[in-house]
Amino acid sequence: MAAGSSEVVVRGSVAGFAQEITVQSHRLFSDEPVDGGGQDSGPTPYQLLAAALGACTSMTLGIYARRKQWPLASVTVRLRHSKVHAEDCANCENANVLLDRIDRDIEMVGDLSKDQRQKLLEIADKCPVHRTLTQGMRIYTRLL
Repeated sequence: MAAGSSEVVVRGSVAGFAQEITVQSHRLFSDEPVDGGGQDSGPTPYQLLAAALGACTSMTLGIYARRKQWPLASVTVRLRHSKVHAEDCANCENANVLLDRIDRDIEMVGDLSKDQRQKLLEIADKCPVHRTLTQGMRIYTRLL
């Protein structure tokens, strides 16, 4: 396991979609909305993924601004996940291919110059979760 990471344990009954997530001493829940067959007892897995990106983005901007001693007071990141049709998919076997898309809006509060805001916008794309999502990763699965 990578340095600084800890195990995430997810448990759920096969009777529905609700899942209990445990990370160290933290307990979260995930589910699907009622109209999707769930009980809406927590955010959906895609909402949790978007939340991870939003949290990482805000943390990354904060640490960068602190290091530069820039007057960034707070960051709000709003994210929306959707499936969109692939427009220019040269290698698509099916013309109706849907790609995942996350729209991310970043609000920065503080007496920042236009150049500082632009630099922070560039830094947002350097947060570790953003890099993971855009560069890809390998997932190794084994049966226990």
